[in-house]
Amino acid sequence: MSKAKIIGRKQEQKLLDEIFNSKKAEFVALYGRRRVGKTYLMEQFFMNKPCLFLHVTGLLQGKLNEQLENFSQVMSETFFAETGLKLERPISWMHAFELLTNTIQKFSKHNRIVFFFDELPWLASKKSGFKAALDYYWNTKWSKNKKILLIVCGSAASWMIKNIINDKGGLHNRITWQIPLYPFSLKETSEYLAYRGQKFNERQVLELYMALGGIPHYLEKVRPSLSATQNISRLCFSRDGQLVNEFNKLFSSLFDKAKAYVEIIKIIASKRQGIERNTIEAKAKLTAMGGTLTERLTALEEAGFIKGFIPFGHTERGTYYKIIDEYCLFYLTWIQPVYRQIQNETITDYWESKVTTGSWKSWSGYAFESICFKHISQIKHALFIPLGSLSGSWRFQSNIKGQDGTQIDLLFDRDDGIITICEIKYYKDDFEIDKKYADILKKKIEVFKQQTKTKKQIFLSIITAGGLKRNCYSEEMITGRVVLEDLFE
Repeated sequence: MSKAKIIGRKQEQKLLDEIFNSKKAEFVALYGRRRVGKTYLMEQFFMNKPCLFLHVTGLLQGKLNEQLENFSQVMSETFFAETGLKLERPISWMHAFELLTNTIQKFSKHNRIVFFFDELPWLASKKSGFKAALDYYWNTKWSKNKKILLIVCGSAASWMIKNIINDKGGLHNRITWQIPLYPFSLKETSEYLAYRGQKFNERQVLELYMALGGIPHYLEKVRPSLSATQNISRLCFSRDGQLVNEFNKLFSSLFDKAKAYVEIIKIIASKRQGIERNTIEAKAKLTAMGGTLTERLTALEEAGFIKGFIPFGHTERGTYYKIIDEYCLFYLTWIQPVYRQIQNETITDYWESKVTTGSWKSWSGYAFESICFKHISQIKHALFIPLGSLSGSWRFQSNIKGQDGTQIDLLFDRDDGIITICEIKYYKDDFEIDKKYADILKKKIEVFKQQTKTKKQIFLSIITAGGLKRNCYSEEMITGRVVLEDLFE
């Protein structure tokens, strides 16, 4: 099998090269959102490396004998393909790793022997004995063999962090490297689609990203002959659409008692600008579900579905949470309300009919804002903001009757005496600041200064998908602009 191109992942490949060329045994923990491309990266990176590559994938809800049978089959194919030797199924993971340890001693010619245990939480289920065996063989055998590179991988990031990276038992401090794998950026998404023959312009890529995110597994289902709108319609609103049922599969494969996590996600999705932890606790019916809210929020955040944040200046207030996974937000906003109807029939032209509605404008603004927060480094570069500047958001809720609250989408607190406030606007055409909107911006800055008591100078910048019309208000107020092309840098 020929090696395929790896799109993006430059830092990860650089680190993997460093690890591969190490002169000692290495133990790597790789984790990231399901469908983000962890397995693909490992397979393609090691394909043409001078190594033996043992790739064992856990079976979802697989019984112990099924997992061990799969292990013996993979071992046979990896080490004895030429002879056709078929190993018997080991009786336990201790026995399996004993066979593996004895077998690799016969392959001294290879510079590296890579053990890649994929979907580790499925392999290391309760009472399986996998983790105890891994602990024993790494500590007593494999860590002493400078040729061994052990990589454990899982989509359940919280499980990986708790049970492997922060393990308090025999694997405590044994991990030598951690590699979190994130979704593609806009630029990487464009490169990935182009590599697959789908040469979309930046606007089309953005529209796909707003619904699918930078998830390679979803993007590979995009057809080059269809527009972004048509692709979304086909994938999400047709009876056989591949992403119609993905949401439920996603959570059930990652979490026990998945309903509790889905309930929390739905509560968070109900508030565009984020929701306080105390409000989530008040609304969630977690008493009958087991586990604490803190554990579940941490698991959702580590899996890349939500993000916790403290608004600028709210040092004594609780954490807020918001959804940052584009597909989850899209599903809850658009697919779930018509899910049962989709099961019965393809909803012809449904998505096309929504792109002019107020609901679409509200969702697209939220989705674009979330994307901007994932491209902070590109925004800093476009606005000449020092890299060390802290980014955040701000909100003010007045308790005085008749006094409106206000919020700031994005701001940068800089060390050079400046706070850059950013307005984020998703418009297909150029955005225009008229007198009414200029007054709103001036009031917002005034309230911000009063409430934060900042002595720093305020710069006002605008981030738009379609550009900004120049007029007297934009010339007077706006010090910096970020357009769609800047987010692709």
